[in-house]
Amino acid sequence: MAEKTEIKIESYLVSEFGTNCYFVINNETKEMLVVDPGDNASMLIDAIEREQIKPVAILLTHGHLDHASAADALAKNFQVKIYAHEAEKETLEDSRMNLTAAFGAAKKFRADVFVKDNEVLELIGCKIKVLFTPGHTPGGCCYYFNEQRILFSGDTLFCESVGRTDFPGGSSAALIRSIREKLLDLPDNVPVVHGIARPV
Repeated sequence: MAEKTEIKIESYLVSEFGTNCYFVINNETKEMLVVDPGDNASMLIDAIEREQIKPVAILLTHGHLDHASAADALAKNFQVKIYAHEAEKETLEDSRMNLTAAFGAAKKFRADVFVKDNEVLELIGCKIKVLFTPGHTPGGCCYYFNEQRILFSGDTLFCESVGRTDFPGGSSAALIRSIREKLLDLPDNVPVVHGIARPV
Protein backbone atom coordinates (compact mmCIF):
# COMPACT_ATOMS: atom_id res chain seq x y z
CA MET A 1 0.00 0.00 0.00
CA ALA A 2 1.36 3.42 -0.95
CA GLU A 3 2.36 5.68 1.91
CA LYS A 4 0.21 8.69 2.70
CA THR A 5 1.58 11.92 1.27
CA GLU A 6 2.77 14.14 4.08
CA ILE A 7 1.69 17.75 3.72
CA LYS A 8 2.32 21.02 5.50
CA ILE A 9 -0.28 23.79 5.72
CA GLU A 10 0.66 27.46 6.02
CA SER A 11 -1.82 30.28 6.51
CA TYR A 12 -1.55 33.89 5.41
CA LEU A 13 -3.87 36.72 6.41
CA VAL A 14 -4.50 38.40 3.07
CA SER A 15 -7.31 40.94 3.27
CA GLU A 16 -8.86 43.65 5.39
CA PHE A 17 -11.79 41.26 5.88
CA GLY A 18 -9.57 38.92 7.88
CA THR A 19 -9.44 36.21 5.23
CA ASN A 20 -7.03 33.29 5.38
CA CYS A 21 -5.20 32.05 2.30
CA TYR A 22 -3.58 28.63 2.64
CA PHE A 23 -0.56 26.97 1.10
CA VAL A 24 -0.81 23.17 1.06
CA ILE A 25 2.71 21.84 0.51
CA ASN A 26 3.90 18.33 -0.31
CA ASN A 27 6.80 17.94 2.13
CA GLU A 28 8.81 15.74 -0.23
CA THR A 29 8.33 17.28 -3.68
CA LYS A 30 7.71 20.89 -2.55
CA GLU A 31 4.76 21.05 -4.94
CA MET A 32 1.95 23.11 -3.46
CA LEU A 33 -1.63 24.31 -3.81
CA VAL A 34 -2.90 27.80 -3.08
CA VAL A 35 -6.35 27.81 -1.48
CA ASP A 36 -8.40 31.03 -1.62
CA PRO A 37 -5.87 33.76 -2.45
CA GLY A 38 -8.16 36.64 -1.51
CA ASP A 39 -5.76 39.56 -1.90
CA ASN A 40 -2.15 40.69 -1.55
CA ALA A 41 -0.79 38.77 -4.53
CA SER A 42 2.69 40.29 -4.17
CA MET A 43 3.07 39.03 -0.60
CA LEU A 44 1.95 35.53 -1.62
CA ILE A 45 4.27 35.47 -4.64
CA ASP A 46 7.19 36.60 -2.46
CA ALA A 47 6.42 33.87 0.09
CA ILE A 48 6.29 31.17 -2.59
CA GLU A 49 9.56 32.29 -4.13
CA ARG A 50 11.25 32.67 -0.75
CA GLU A 51 10.29 29.14 0.29
CA GLN A 52 11.25 27.74 -3.13
CA ILE A 53 8.00 25.81 -3.45
CA LYS A 54 6.21 25.06 -6.71
CA PRO A 55 2.55 26.00 -7.24
CA VAL A 56 0.54 23.38 -9.11
CA ALA A 57 -2.97 24.83 -8.89
CA ILE A 58 -5.19 27.40 -7.20
CA LEU A 59 -8.33 26.12 -5.48
CA LEU A 60 -11.23 28.50 -4.84
CA THR A 61 -13.89 27.53 -2.35
CA HIS A 62 -16.06 30.34 -3.74
CA GLY A 63 -15.91 33.52 -5.77
CA HIS A 64 -16.17 36.39 -3.28
CA LEU A 65 -13.53 39.09 -3.60
CA ASP A 66 -11.85 38.22 -0.29
CA HIS A 67 -11.20 34.67 -1.53
CA ALA A 68 -10.50 35.17 -5.23
CA SER A 69 -8.98 38.62 -5.82
CA ALA A 70 -5.35 37.48 -6.12
CA ALA A 71 -6.05 34.26 -8.04
CA ASP A 72 -5.52 35.65 -11.53
CA ALA A 73 -2.21 37.33 -10.66
CA LEU A 74 -0.87 34.15 -9.07
CA ALA A 75 -2.10 31.98 -11.94
CA LYS A 76 -0.38 34.17 -14.50
CA ASN A 77 2.82 34.52 -12.50
CA PHE A 78 3.27 30.77 -11.97
CA GLN A 79 1.41 29.53 -15.08
CA VAL A 80 -1.06 27.39 -13.15
CA LYS A 81 -4.82 26.88 -13.40
CA ILE A 82 -7.61 28.14 -11.16
CA TYR A 83 -10.20 25.60 -9.99
CA ALA A 84 -13.76 26.37 -8.83
CA HIS A 85 -17.08 24.56 -8.72
CA GLU A 86 -19.09 24.67 -11.94
CA ALA A 87 -22.03 26.37 -10.18
CA GLU A 88 -19.82 29.30 -9.12
CA LYS A 89 -19.18 30.68 -12.61
CA GLU A 90 -21.86 33.37 -12.28
CA THR A 91 -20.58 34.52 -8.89
CA LEU A 92 -17.04 34.83 -10.23
CA GLU A 93 -18.10 36.85 -13.27
CA ASP A 94 -20.81 39.05 -11.71
CA SER A 95 -19.41 42.05 -9.81
CA ARG A 96 -22.53 42.30 -7.67
CA MET A 97 -22.35 38.65 -6.63
CA ASN A 98 -18.57 38.56 -6.12
CA LEU A 99 -18.95 41.74 -4.00
CA THR A 100 -16.38 43.84 -5.83
CA ALA A 101 -19.11 46.30 -6.84
CA ALA A 102 -19.97 46.87 -3.19
CA PHE A 103 -16.35 47.30 -2.03
CA GLY A 104 -14.67 49.47 -4.65
CA ALA A 105 -14.14 48.85 -8.36
CA ALA A 106 -16.38 46.27 -10.03
CA LYS A 107 -14.34 43.31 -11.28
CA LYS A 108 -14.81 39.94 -12.88
CA PHE A 109 -12.96 36.83 -11.74
CA ARG A 110 -12.39 33.58 -13.61
CA ALA A 111 -11.59 29.91 -13.27
CA ASP A 112 -9.85 27.67 -15.78
CA VAL A 113 -11.24 24.37 -14.49
CA PHE A 114 -14.81 23.96 -13.27
CA VAL A 115 -15.16 20.93 -11.03
CA LYS A 116 -18.20 18.85 -10.13
CA ASP A 117 -19.64 17.57 -6.87
CA ASN A 118 -17.83 14.46 -5.61
CA GLU A 119 -15.10 14.82 -8.26
CA VAL A 120 -11.73 13.65 -6.98
CA LEU A 121 -8.75 15.79 -7.95
CA GLU A 122 -5.28 14.28 -7.89
CA LEU A 123 -2.85 17.09 -7.16
CA ILE A 124 0.52 17.28 -5.32
CA GLY A 125 0.25 13.56 -4.57
CA CYS A 126 -3.08 13.97 -2.77
CA LYS A 127 -6.61 12.86 -3.58
CA ILE A 128 -8.93 15.78 -2.98
CA LYS A 129 -12.69 15.30 -3.03
CA VAL A 130 -14.86 18.23 -4.10
CA LEU A 131 -17.90 18.66 -1.84
CA PHE A 132 -20.56 20.96 -3.31
CA THR A 133 -21.82 23.10 -0.41
CA PRO A 134 -24.03 25.93 -1.72
CA GLY A 135 -25.54 28.44 0.68
CA HIS A 136 -22.89 31.09 1.33
CA THR A 137 -22.77 31.39 -2.48
CA PRO A 138 -24.63 29.37 -5.14
CA GLY A 139 -21.52 27.41 -6.12
CA GLY A 140 -19.51 27.23 -2.94
CA CYS A 141 -17.57 24.05 -2.26
CA CYS A 142 -15.23 22.44 0.23
CA TYR A 143 -12.11 20.42 -0.51
CA TYR A 144 -11.60 17.22 1.47
CA PHE A 145 -8.15 15.64 1.47
CA ASN A 146 -9.13 11.98 1.69
CA GLU A 147 -5.96 10.38 3.03
CA GLN A 148 -4.87 13.30 5.18
CA ARG A 149 -8.43 13.75 6.53
CA ILE A 150 -8.43 17.53 6.36
CA LEU A 151 -11.31 19.72 5.18
CA PHE A 152 -10.89 23.16 3.64
CA SER A 153 -14.31 24.69 4.22
CA GLY A 154 -13.94 28.24 2.92
CA ASP A 155 -16.85 30.24 4.34
CA THR A 156 -19.24 27.29 4.61
CA LEU A 157 -18.27 26.29 8.14
CA PHE A 158 -16.36 28.04 10.93
CA CYS A 159 -15.54 27.14 14.49
CA GLU A 160 -18.96 27.13 16.22
CA SER A 161 -20.44 29.14 13.36
CA VAL A 162 -21.46 29.00 9.71
CA GLY A 163 -21.04 31.33 6.75
CA ARG A 164 -23.20 34.36 6.09
CA THR A 165 -26.15 33.98 3.74
CA ASP A 166 -27.22 37.61 3.34
CA PHE A 167 -25.05 38.30 0.28
CA PRO A 168 -26.45 38.03 -3.28
CA GLY A 169 -27.14 34.39 -4.09
CA GLY A 170 -26.96 33.26 -0.47
CA SER A 171 -29.45 30.86 1.11
CA SER A 172 -29.56 29.83 4.77
CA ALA A 173 -31.70 26.78 3.93
CA ALA A 174 -29.19 25.65 1.31
CA LEU A 175 -26.26 26.20 3.67
CA ILE A 176 -27.77 24.15 6.48
CA ARG A 177 -28.65 21.40 4.00
CA SER A 178 -25.09 21.44 2.66
CA ILE A 179 -23.61 21.06 6.13
CA ARG A 180 -26.06 18.33 7.10
CA GLU A 181 -25.76 16.31 3.89
CA LYS A 182 -22.10 16.84 2.99
CA LEU A 183 -20.07 17.68 6.06
CA LEU A 184 -21.71 15.82 8.93
CA ASP A 185 -20.93 12.53 7.19
CA LEU A 186 -17.20 13.14 7.50
CA PRO A 187 -15.28 11.46 10.35
CA ASP A 188 -15.67 13.20 13.73
CA ASN A 189 -11.97 14.00 14.11
CA VAL A 190 -11.48 15.81 10.77
CA PRO A 191 -9.81 19.20 11.28
CA VAL A 192 -11.69 22.04 9.55
CA VAL A 193 -9.49 24.68 7.93
CA HIS A 194 -11.79 27.62 7.33
CA GLY A 195 -11.61 30.88 5.46
CA ILE A 196 -11.90 33.68 7.97
CA ALA A 197 -9.58 34.43 10.86
CA ARG A 198 -12.31 36.50 12.48
CA PRO A 199 -15.74 35.23 11.33
CA VAL A 200 -18.49 37.85 11.52
